[in-house]
Amino acid sequence: MATVAPPPSKRQRREALERTQIQQDVTPPVIEAGSFKARFIDNDGNQLADTIEVPLADATEKNVSLLLNTLLGRDREEFTPYRFRIHISGSDTVIDNYPTPSEFLAVLRKHGIENPFETTITLAAEPQAVFKVQAVTRMSNRIPGHGEAILAAQFSPKTSGLLATGSGDNTARIWNTDSGTPKYTLKGHTGWVLALAWSPAGNSLATGSMDKTVRIWDESGQAVGKPFNGHAKWITSIAWQPFHLWRDDTPKLASASKDATIRIWIVNTGRTEHVLSGHKGSVSCVRWGGTDLIYSASQDKTVKVWDAVNGTLKYTLASHAHWVNHLALSTDFVLRTAFYDHTKNVPTTTEEKRAKAKERFEKAAKQQGKIAERVISASDDFTMYLWDPEQGTKPLARLLGHQKQVNHVLFSPDGSLIASSSWDNSIKLWNRDGKFLTTLRAHVAPVYQSAFSADSRLLVSGSRDTTLKVWDMRSFKLSVDLPGHEDEVYALDWSLDGRLVGSGGKDKAVRLWRN
Repeated sequence: MATVAPPPSKRQRREALERTQIQQDVTPPVIEAGSFKARFIDNDGNQLADTIEVPLADATEKNVSLLLNTLLGRDREEFTPYRFRIHISGSDTVIDNYPTPSEFLAVLRKHGIENPFETTITLAAEPQAVFKVQAVTRMSNRIPGHGEAILAAQFSPKTSGLLATGSGDNTARIWNTDSGTPKYTLKGHTGWVLALAWSPAGNSLATGSMDKTVRIWDESGQAVGKPFNGHAKWITSIAWQPFHLWRDDTPKLASASKDATIRIWIVNTGRTEHVLSGHKGSVSCVRWGGTDLIYSASQDKTVKVWDAVNGTLKYTLASHAHWVNHLALSTDFVLRTAFYDHTKNVPTTTEEKRAKAKERFEKAAKQQGKIAERVISASDDFTMYLWDPEQGTKPLARLLGHQKQVNHVLFSPDGSLIASSSWDNSIKLWNRDGKFLTTLRAHVAPVYQSAFSADSRLLVSGSRDTTLKVWDMRSFKLSVDLPGHEDEVYALDWSLDGRLVGSGGKDKAVRLWRN
């Protein structure tokens, strides 16, 4: 029988009554009078505006953001929201989380600034997305259809109305997410569909399977051309050539396989252009960068960087002590979305599309005025390394802290955060230079995958514990817990307009989550 708590004693009842009769102290916390001098810099350290005095009582992040926009002479409609980091003068310390006005002085004094009224405080301004994605809070659809576990899921860059999934039942499916119904079943593979990827233009889908082939499908679920044969073992990962590098509307595709090679295919003809061989173990992940470099991670403990035009090896990045599981580029998001962005303005001609895709890539990759595409690799040795291969084969940073194998890693769309998902049940967040920020703990089993919202303000993670969890990237706290799956969640994706999260896993049904 359940234990019943005894009723409250006479004394407890009397104390509770007294507590209800005392007037609570609701006076606001005292903010010391005074002001501080603020100097604004951008991410590259260039000064943005004149040094200005800011009253402490009004120094909320929102107000300081409005002030900076005014100093830069922007119209009300063009205001950009900013996030600020405080650089402590005379040391390398950076305060990542902007304090509230009542905490401001205490935080500065803790870092050794006794009298902030006499020192100039440097604020590094990071522009935030001008649109805002709402956290998904409920399951809107559970769509059965697949006969086995769902192993991969991805939304089309063109519309959040189409979600593609690959499954252990040898098929891929395209789902209509607006009506919550299956749209097309892509039959043809004779093995599990392990990898899939929409082309950046959003008009075709590539699937890679356990049957050693890659197949191309159009939006209406029809097979395009013959299957691509050539690999000796199954396909582990697929990457499309970025849109701004397509020549004469002829896209190329890279597929990685357990046979230790990467093949570059010309999609329209199905011909193999190059076979990139050099790895000594299964290639676990492949990415195609915006400067026509191909990055591959392998179980031979290395990451290799290839020239996609000549099919030659450029660099070998060898620092890991175990299998490399996953790779991410700082430009992944803009390469995947090409010329589709939050404005919904799609250029009409191919030239304009290519120009917009190239402009978006260059904006995302520029650091200190030059293009620097960063790569992060996650490994079974519990660590990650951050690289900029063009600067040399030494890693920029080693990211330590996970207690078990690291399964998945990704950059936020604005490139300012890195999220890593691990078998130690946690997600860790790092800034763009690989400095540790925080650990997100709430999952009670290994975390398989995570995805950022398009505005980089939220992160969703899927785990073996059958739940999805949405995290807030400002407070680094759990925002929404999403139970609903009946078994492990293997695959998830956040649609590029932020409306939907799609997930799939061992319970064979696709689930759609929305606000």
